[in-house]
Amino acid sequence: MKSVNVRIDKIFEPASAVTATDIAALRPEIEQGNALLHSGEGKGNDFLGWVNLPSSITPAQLDEIQEAANVLRNEADLIIAIGIGGSYLGAKAVLEALSGSFDSLATPKKGVNPRVLFAGQNISEDYTWELMEATKNYDIAAIVISKSGTTTEPAIAFRIIRDEIERRYGKEHAARRIVAVTDESKGALRKLADTEGYRTFVIPDNVGGRFSVLTPVGLLPLAVAGVDVRGLVAGAAEMEKLTAEASFDENPAMQYAAARTALYRAGKKIEILASYEPKLQNIGEWWKQLYGESEGKEGKGIFPASVTLTADLHSMGQYIQQGERTMFETVIRVAEPAHTFRIEADKENLDGLNFLAGKRIGEVNGMAILGTMLAHVDGGVPNIVVELPRIDARTIGALLYMFEKACGISGYALGVNPFDQPGVEAYKKNMFALLGKPGYEAEGETLRKRL
Repeated sequence: MKSVNVRIDKIFEPASAVTATDIAALRPEIEQGNALLHSGEGKGNDFLGWVNLPSSITPAQLDEIQEAANVLRNEADLIIAIGIGGSYLGAKAVLEALSGSFDSLATPKKGVNPRVLFAGQNISEDYTWELMEATKNYDIAAIVISKSGTTTEPAIAFRIIRDEIERRYGKEHAARRIVAVTDESKGALRKLADTEGYRTFVIPDNVGGRFSVLTPVGLLPLAVAGVDVRGLVAGAAEMEKLTAEASFDENPAMQYAAARTALYRAGKKIEILASYEPKLQNIGEWWKQLYGESEGKEGKGIFPASVTLTADLHSMGQYIQQGERTMFETVIRVAEPAHTFRIEADKENLDGLNFLAGKRIGEVNGMAILGTMLAHVDGGVPNIVVELPRIDARTIGALLYMFEKACGISGYALGVNPFDQPGVEAYKKNMFALLGKPGYEAEGETLRKRL
């Protein structure tokens, strides 16, 4: 089995209106999309730095990231990573996937098991107050991630957290506890970092936020948390090579992109990413930004949603099974759990579960996956299956890169620029106007009359 294998045979059902012939017909278009990503001749070609990023990361660069991470690990019990969107989703997704489900029960301790927390991804007053309250009895440090330094949500959080670090440790020692991941030469955060003497890492100009998890944006917080970032990069590099060289039928990114494209053109407008491992829930959150921000433009695009099963079968299961037939599922299936836990027989058998005695919980989960897939396919919901051998750093790195590559190919097949996001500025303009930001006074007055 490849590190990531994509199966599309469960989309060839009468209700999906997609056949193997349809997929074969897409081959030239999908291959062209992949070629455009490597040649740099397609739309958004100034943001293609991610395409060959994994193989271009050097051991020296990883050493520098790890060294900076070790400094923070030895300074603080809690390291607060400040960012929004692509500046935090990838790190959070990988951290959750590769951590123990209950690691939060262990007391964080510098040099041993410091913990990474996240801030700047919202403007919740309660979240901010509770974060500062929860961290007041621990040594803290910060990683602030922003290309400009002026994005509202992380800028507010960084102002508060920076002030707290300086209050506790003084300006000189605070500089050792703050690392900035930002633009190489311009922007408010770059200016502040240079003035205050913060250690810095660069966000490459040719890598957009939602594709930045394998830059210091993601790698530094993950290294601080103790994640095997070398394994993560190695897995992504393996997938980079595979998706650049493998034929259409053996290329997981091309297969995924082709299946999505065929289903969209057949009227399936919603994609549900489903996983049966709670650890992968935030992979779904990262994936939603990747595809939603890349494809949702010009009145086009598949709407990305995610569920964690089997839990969501008891909430969303009814709609998926019998709701409007405009959706398809992409199911992440993990072949082998990391641990073994068998179900024991019970003398009374009041719950009627003795037929499961001796079976691993993973076996039960596996049959739930197959049973659900068959039920949903029979109910008119085509299923794409993304198979992982296990959950580890190399496999997750490969998975992230596969989704990125397929996203670029799918965007080109859709006819949009997958690497811009012109629509995200509208809410910011309205928010600034309503808050009375200088230069927005007239717009603010107009908006207030509408409310």
